[in-house]
Amino acid sequence: MVKKKQALKIIPLGGLDGIGKNMTVFEYGQDMVLIDAGLMFPDDDQPGIDLVLPDYTYVLENEDKLRGILITHGHEDHTGALPYLLKDLRSKVPIYASKLTLGIITGKLEEHKINQPRLREVQNGTHLNLGAFSIDFFSVTHSIPGAFGIYLRTPAGSVLHTGDFKLDQTPIDGITPNYQAIGRFATMGIDLLMSDSTNANLPGFTPSEATVGTPLRHIIQRAKGRVFVACFSSHIHRLQQVCDAATAVGRKVVVTGRSMVTNTQVARDLGYLHIDEKDLIDAYDTPDIPDDKIVVLCTGSQGEPMSALARMASGEHKSLRITADDTVIISATPVPGNEKSVQGVINELSKIGCRVFDKTNATVHVSGHGRQEELKLMLAMTKPNYFMPVHGEAVHLRAHADLGEKMGLKPDHIFVANNGDTLEMRDGKVSWGEPVESGVVYVDGLNVTDADPVVLRDRQKLAEDGLVTAVVAVSKRGHRATEVDVSARGVSYAGDESLLEEAADNVRQTVERTAKSDGIAIDQLRKSVRGSLSNFLWSKTHTRPMVIPVVMEV
Repeated sequence: MVKKKQALKIIPLGGLDGIGKNMTVFEYGQDMVLIDAGLMFPDDDQPGIDLVLPDYTYVLENEDKLRGILITHGHEDHTGALPYLLKDLRSKVPIYASKLTLGIITGKLEEHKINQPRLREVQNGTHLNLGAFSIDFFSVTHSIPGAFGIYLRTPAGSVLHTGDFKLDQTPIDGITPNYQAIGRFATMGIDLLMSDSTNANLPGFTPSEATVGTPLRHIIQRAKGRVFVACFSSHIHRLQQVCDAATAVGRKVVVTGRSMVTNTQVARDLGYLHIDEKDLIDAYDTPDIPDDKIVVLCTGSQGEPMSALARMASGEHKSLRITADDTVIISATPVPGNEKSVQGVINELSKIGCRVFDKTNATVHVSGHGRQEELKLMLAMTKPNYFMPVHGEAVHLRAHADLGEKMGLKPDHIFVANNGDTLEMRDGKVSWGEPVESGVVYVDGLNVTDADPVVLRDRQKLAEDGLVTAVVAVSKRGHRATEVDVSARGVSYAGDESLLEEAADNVRQTVERTAKSDGIAIDQLRKSVRGSLSNFLWSKTHTRPMVIPVVMEV
């Protein structure tokens, strides 16, 4: 009997059902590495949830094989799950990333009181050997410095993972994609390409980050009052351009918003963000400076209700308030699902009467992800035998797969996967393997818990239909209702005393009927009260609030 050769397993645990929670396992024999450990922010249909993580049960079950965690760059959707994963791992696993990425990670781990993590800095060109894995890091351009692609070699074959990228020829920090390394890897052989799909449905090329600088300076220079610029706090290249534009026209820079303050400090300390100390001022010092000499860098580009921009717009910020004389620049694109929140903030700003600029009326933002022509160039440069689109929603993955076909790849050499699917590579040939457990984990306050559809369904029902409570006191003998109180919250008829009294009468009659037919079954009384009251409210109001019956013996 011929022994089957060992396979390299490629298992995406996140990142293939949206823009977020990127995490991919690479496993060969008794060795395993992880690329990225990200999170996703909750949608409107996940009320009360703070963060969404990939279900990394498979990693924990195979922890003894885990040789290292490789981080492509410092964005939350690639690093945010790290504190939770590290808490669940029994041993300290080394984390490999660029200097800036490690700086951002360090702040996250300190917040979670994770002491003495094994952080290992890597650079463009760094080579590692972790168990059976031969690993090379190479620079790519993205919307944050220190972004890498990763080339993995094993006895079963090779994989090139692009990370998030675009092919920017004029990056702000001067570090272009490492084309020489990509060409060398292509010569060595790339069996499987895993490539960023975020903009795969958009034609052409993504404009260079440098194109944002001139419009930003023009708007800031012409503004009569203060200028507020909201963007991602990790977009260090954008922050640099705002700082450059502000100082060029003689304005001081204020930084506000917790993550903005943290990331700008980390970037300055590590030499990624350059602005003289004299050009930075505290928010409390702004009354002493003319409005036309101030630029405020703040969080809130995604419409977050507790962000600095939202609080300044509503007058709830502790030191700054936006007025009609000010100018606001929203220098970002809404993440899918945040469009409504962003529009809400823009509407609030419009009511104030200030000028608002975003990507719809000025070139104040460009994406950090390549469009179709750049994705085709990556396919052309790497010449992979097999191709797996990653990092995107289903529509992006499918569009990228179509580009792969146009570039000459056979349809059966292209794998459009779901989270939990497994690819197996033997002798450079890729096929489907057995899927593993996957899904999401919710961070709900201090709790980290599996996705419970019942909890979310109840929260959605409360948010949409409100709550009605029926408190019933029944006698121990005969279970007659001695006292009934019906109250309502979050419904239009909460103050309608006559309707609530009718509802109470309905409950009394239900208790008496149920007690006669079912004796002393308290559980049955509760079920009967819930069903009868729910039907009564539907007949009277055509609403179905959550009904909570409380039955007590007295």
